[in-house]
Parts: sequence; structure tokens; C-alpha cells
Amino acid sequence: MMNSPTVLAVGGAYIERRGQVLGAFVPAASNPGTMREAVGGAVFNALRCAVRRGVSGSLLSVRGGDVPADTVSRAVAAAGIADLSVVFLDRTTPSNTTIIDGDGALIVGLADMALYDLALPKQIRRAKVREAISTADAVLCDANLPPMALERLVALAAGKPVFALAVSPSKAARLAPVLEFLAMAFMNRHDAGALTGADVDADERGIVDGLRRAGLKSGVVTAGDGPVLGFDAAGAFSILPPKKVADGAADAVAGATVAALLRGLTLRVALRDGVAAAMLAIESAELVPVFTAADFADALALVPEPQELA
Repeated sequence: MMNSPTVLAVGGAYIERRGQVLGAFVPAASNPGTMREAVGGAVFNALRCAVRRGVSGSLLSVRGGDVPADTVSRAVAAAGIADLSVVFLDRTTPSNTTIIDGDGALIVGLADMALYDLALPKQIRRAKVREAISTADAVLCDANLPPMALERLVALAAGKPVFALAVSPSKAARLAPVLEFLAMAFMNRHDAGALTGADVDADERGIVDGLRRAGLKSGVVTAGDGPVLGFDAAGAFSILPPKKVADGAADAVAGATVAALLRGLTLRVALRDGVAAAMLAIESAELVPVFTAADFADALALVPEPQELA
């Protein structure tokens, strides 16, 4: 029996708080609403989805010495992921808090991520991490890592494929110095614009060409209810999802696509897996969907074939 591919993920695993206002939002006032809390983080979400598609995973992150840290630790263990993370007892665990209106539009977000900038560059130097990289088939990271840490991680990978998630427009620029060394990057149109200077409404070919000029050899760009773009050495194509690929579901796109690529599938085939995973994520109340092989097969059957870009 063939062993499953192994992935080392490096980056964010933190507390996600999502508040939603009930009724019309009133600025500078107390608004009634609801608050939900879960463990998230771009690279952690993507890795969990990859594990559900047959990958073996380990995670390097950092967290504080507080109660939320225990919540994150339990989530990593529950996902069947080896935890290489480090705890800083005198720090608070990173978190991301968003407030949305009754229609789901973002009102404000607050990302408390300073610990990643402070601690992750040094953690990548640890002998245990170097060993984990040497034994992994691939590395998955997100732009919660500062540029210095990303550059060091790519250097340590020494030719092994490194897949990266842009996370947000403000953090996507951190990938710029390492784009040419990445096997693939996952982003949305806003992230692509931050890397290339292109308008978010630029045509598909323009987005792909801009990313190629920036040094990226292969990438995936989501666009909400628009087509998901993919490109590699074989060319560029798009897949129109049957359902909107929201930002949270984009992590599922990355995880399932990476898992398929590590099984030897081409990007055109692998990205259909990614879109199927995103559809399941949209239908799930959880940040990362739980699904059976049959559930996945049903979703995949709804995903159209890729269309080559003109």
C-alpha cells in the first residue's frame, strides 16, 4: 500500500471570532447580534482539508500561554495533525475578529497577529523544524509569516514544492520576494492586485499575465461567484463554480488542490477537487467541512470541466 503524501504546514492557527449584527447596523452604538468562535487560520484550514483528502500533515505555528491556546491545541490534535508549535507563556494567542452586517458584508475586522511576526522567523531555525522539512514531501505556508521567515522557509525546502496562501491583500505583498521559488500560490483577486498592481476587475488573462511577470510560475485565483483561475506551464484556464467560493472556502480550495497535486494529478484535474471542497465548505457550518468520500464524489460531479483561456 502506498504511503500518503506528507505536508509540513507553517503559519497561522488561531482563534476566529465572527460577530453578526442583527438588523440594521448603527455606527458608534451598541448593536444586538451574535458571536461565534472557532479555531481557524489560512494554513491550518487548508491543511485540515488536505488531511481529509488523504494527506498526512504536521503544523508549525506559535501561540500564547492562555486558554485560547488550549483550544487551538485541541483542534490540531482532533484533526489528526502532528503539532510542532511552540507556546510563549507570556504572550496571548493570535486571533482574528470580524464583525459583519445582517447581509454578511464586512463592517470591521481586527487581526491580533503580532506574535507571528515576532516568533515565527526564529522557530524556522529549530533543528526539529529542519528535520520536518527534510522528511516532508511538500511545504504549505501562509503569508502570516513575515518576509524573512518566508525566505528562510523556501531556502530550507531546498527544491521541495512550497505552496503558499496569500491570506489578505495587506499580507500578500510578503510573498513577492519568494514568488519565483513557489510551486504555487493561492489567492483571490484582491490579493492578486496587491501583488501585481492590477485592478480587481481586470480581465482573466491580464491577471494571469501580471502574476507571471511578478515571477509566479503556477497559481490559483478565486473570485467569489466568478470563475476560479488556474495557470501553470501548460497554460491558463478557468472553472466556473456552481456556487460562490467565499473567502473562507478558498482555504478548502487550496487544501484539496494541494492534496490532489501530491497524488500526481495535473492542476486542471486537481483544481476541480479544490472547487468541490469549496462547495462542501460553503454548505458547512464549520470552518473546515467534514465529508465522506461519497459526499466529495457528489460535489465533484457538479464541477464543470476547465475552460482554456483565449
